[in-house]
Amino acid sequence: MTVYVNERRVEVDYGTRVSDIWIKFKPTADVVIYNGFPLRSEESYERVVKDGDKVVLIRRGEIPSEEELEYLMVARHTPGVHEKLKKATVGIAGLGGLGSNVAVSLARVGVGKLILVDYDVVEPSNLNRQQYSIKHIGLLKTEALKEILMEINPYVNLVTFSEVIDESNVEKLFSDVDILVEAFDTPQAKKMLIETFSKCFPTKPIVSASGLAGFYSSNLIKVRKVSKYLYVVGDETHSAGIGEGLMSPRVGITANMQANTVVRIIMGEQEP
Repeated sequence: MTVYVNERRVEVDYGTRVSDIWIKFKPTADVVIYNGFPLRSEESYERVVKDGDKVVLIRRGEIPSEEELEYLMVARHTPGVHEKLKKATVGIAGLGGLGSNVAVSLARVGVGKLILVDYDVVEPSNLNRQQYSIKHIGLLKTEALKEILMEINPYVNLVTFSEVIDESNVEKLFSDVDILVEAFDTPQAKKMLIETFSKCFPTKPIVSASGLAGFYSSNLIKVRKVSKYLYVVGDETHSAGIGEGLMSPRVGITANMQANTVVRIIMGEQEP
């Protein structure tokens, strides 16, 4: 009969117990999860598995091998989805509230290569909406985010540049990307990046953001396809200003909608 061990399909004999699988496949495991429930007693390890059951074997603190992590990703996304994500290269311009959140989501879903660009360092004020923590204060955002992403998915290919993005280096920095995520703060920087990238790479998609400040309704945040290769995420109204700051919930929603738009483009889906 068929069971799944760490999401890998294996054939076992009828009458096989959870403990048999534990000993055969990963005797060093100190956590055993059977059909989604951690086993806590010796008696529970002696239950007989059934066709289609799932057993997850974990050794605390151990990093899964690349092959093992691959099986886990495929099981969550289905093989066709995972293969497309793994082959994609996504650039992220700006690693603040939008960019750091987009990067985390794309690393989690298994995008194969991320090109991360930002000149800035982590400041205490960043902690209200960005993926960084206290230990990252003072570090370059490229270094801090690379550390975070490696703890999530150690097999994603990360390329970082700690420099200011302007008209002179957009082509060099993002020549290898399939899709670019614009994650800047100011309208001027957004305009520069979109115009320069579109000029250099007229058939490559850009996923931008506009209007994410405050605590207005989440339902106001939309994805709008401005042109064939330009998408804008946000409410396109509420920019950061006095009495209307950038807050984690709306920034996170917008960033994850940007990430989902990237995934949809990779998968060949079209926004209305």
